[in-house]
Amino acid sequence: MAPESLSPEGYARARRVLMRRDPVLGAAIKAIGPCLMAERQRKDHLTALAGSIVSQQLSTKAAATIFGRFRALFPDDASLSATDILVLEDAALRGVGLSGQKVRYMRDLCERIADGRLVLDEIESLDDEAVIARLTEVKGFGRWTAEMFLMFRLHRPDVLPVDDLGIVNAVQRLYKLRKRPDAKKLQKMGEAWRPYRSVASWYLWQSLRIEIA
Repeated sequence: MAPESLSPEGYARARRVLMRRDPVLGAAIKAIGPCLMAERQRKDHLTALAGSIVSQQLSTKAAATIFGRFRALFPDDASLSATDILVLEDAALRGVGLSGQKVRYMRDLCERIADGRLVLDEIESLDDEAVIARLTEVKGFGRWTAEMFLMFRLHRPDVLPVDDLGIVNAVQRLYKLRKRPDAKKLQKMGEAWRPYRSVASWYLWQSLRIEIA
């Protein structure tokens, strides 16, 4: 069964719970302020997944530029469809800045949607691990990409991307650990943040931007 997505009020509640549960993370949360995850929203699932492909191995600024060019290929502001993308020539996709590899990823995603192997309307009814399993069948989609989709598109509350370097660095810095924590250590620490590990993760990323006493 799929967990309930976080509402804006849910994010505020998660912030309060985390501050009570974990004084170290709580101090960072207090310094950072309200959680802004609810503001990061693409128009639809396909647009979000296409954006994930575009942004791989790029800076935020470069990804935004290329994604803007990609969206400009579809002047109608309505929701993007897999067919809209599939009818384009590779040259058109390469022309906006996508590498040949990313063009292949984009086509595999859209072909799976078009032939019914991936039904985006069913995604929201799946639990987190089922969503990850479904998305990682697509070329170019690893567990991390699926986790970002869960967190920022589906607003699932309890995702902890233990392989994310930013999370690893943030935990080591914030908790003053001598060594970088491995996945097992992060999972153990993350038990204190359930059922709001997605929100804890967001605050860990943000903590890299502030001074730590």
